[in-house]
Amino acid sequence: MKNLIISTYDTQGGAARAAYRLHQGLNSIGADSQMLVQVKFSNDSDILATGSKIVKKFPKLKPHLDSLPKLFFMPSDSKKRNPYSLQWLPDSIASVVHKIKPDIINLHWISGGFINIETIAKFNKPVVWTLHDMWAFTGGCHYSQECDLYKKSCGNCPQMPPKYNLDLSRWVWERKAKAWANINGTLVTPSRWLANCAVSSSLFRDWRIEVIPYGLDTEVYKPFEQSLARKKLTLPQDKHLILFGADNVSTTPRKGFHLLKTALENLSKTDWRNKCELVVFGATKFDDSPDLGIKTHYLGKLKDENTIAQVYAAADVFIAPSLQDNLPNTVMESLACGTPCVAFNIGGMPDMIEHQQNGYLAKPFDVEDLARGIAWILEASNSEDCKLGHYAREKVEREFKLEIQARRYLSLYENITNPNLM
Repeated sequence: MKNLIISTYDTQGGAARAAYRLHQGLNSIGADSQMLVQVKFSNDSDILATGSKIVKKFPKLKPHLDSLPKLFFMPSDSKKRNPYSLQWLPDSIASVVHKIKPDIINLHWISGGFINIETIAKFNKPVVWTLHDMWAFTGGCHYSQECDLYKKSCGNCPQMPPKYNLDLSRWVWERKAKAWANINGTLVTPSRWLANCAVSSSLFRDWRIEVIPYGLDTEVYKPFEQSLARKKLTLPQDKHLILFGADNVSTTPRKGFHLLKTALENLSKTDWRNKCELVVFGATKFDDSPDLGIKTHYLGKLKDENTIAQVYAAADVFIAPSLQDNLPNTVMESLACGTPCVAFNIGGMPDMIEHQQNGYLAKPFDVEDLARGIAWILEASNSEDCKLGHYAREKVEREFKLEIQARRYLSLYENITNPNLM
């Protein structure tokens, strides 16, 4: 059986990395997996890129073109600028897929102008769609925030309000409803939270929905000797290190950096002020970097996975203060490296973090409880018999190893293509 994973990118961004890891996992257990992307960043020969030379040279070209209508509709307030995809550009993906002749298609994150909404119905193959956010069942937003209009039919979107007597969110939702009415499709969500959102949506309530968490190479993401990791990264040996990592941390409100800032300011007013420091990866220090009350080390964007794993291992605690999130790779990676995590009890966080066992789940969105969780883990790490790191690693080995994920997907593919054999 030949499966084709379709993703806008192969290794750029959290959703892309998750799709690529699955592709690698499937091939490692003997499955015949290929990957089709808009822009290819890796050297993997099993990955095909559809983008023209112009798209390859300017990878942000199609995402910008797809988002052009937003310039006339999106409010100017930058705090409301969350990802919003219209997927209206024409494409030739269906013809490319027909030449590859897969037995089953596994869609992943396909926004950024990659695949037109109407194209998906033209594949004429069984479709497994792995959701990495909420876009597939909304009128365009990738995370709905407090809005639940997707449960009925989108329109009057708080992120994309009507203008010039046009309602883009209703237009996108109606295109999806019409185009996907007769698709032979199965949804896969990495978290139970996203599955619950999908089953309550008007677009997917009648689809088969399976929960299969992401998988991780536990030979790459694994515990390291903390002192050696800090020495390599030139981080202090005599401080407790708090780790935070996310792309575009200062411009993505959903990632909760503003709440982390307040929590750290609260922490800096306690005895922890001179005992701990913050490490940030995914961002470099900028001119207006905020004063967080404690010394901060900015590591910038990191691409080498071995280095990223050592960053996790160098820290005493990883913080993920997201307001909405599916099953963030960063939390899973941190746990695999034996570093406990603190997050709000939202989204897919409780699928990974077991409260006061391998981390701390704070009350949403209580910054005092977030600070309390950080202090609780730092205090626990002082104990010689602290088991948080051990339980963190054990959780990943038990539930999130790449082979486990790959075999669950392969079983699903076989069940869909050959239901009589199961």
